[in-house]
Amino acid sequence: MRHGVAGRKLSRATDHRLALLRNQVTDLLGYGKLNTTEAKAKEVRPLAEKMITLGKQGSLHARRQALAFMTDENVVSKLFAEVAPKFASRPGGYTRLVKLGPRVGDGAEMARLELVE
Repeated sequence: MRHGVAGRKLSRATDHRLALLRNQVTDLLGYGKLNTTEAKAKEVRPLAEKMITLGKQGSLHARRQALAFMTDENVVSKLFAEVAPKFASRPGGYTRLVKLGPRVGDGAEMARLELVE
């Protein structure tokens, strides 16, 4: 039984799944938007919001935590310098999930995850 076990497995091994999520969070914060499947987008969303919250804190400890999770130092610098200050007065809800309909190849439900302006 899976009582109290949160999150989707996304048909991947744990290390592969974590690498996928880290890469997608890095891309979302680097480009401002991300097109992916709806299930992946719903898993990426809380992780990205936690990274933005770290950026809002702005401390050295928060920066090191972000560097430990994200895969690109330049994106971490952008997060702390540009992205987080935009959301300084916002108490949460930094991302928007827009459903795009089924993918042509296999019919998977697609979604765009984007940062709220």
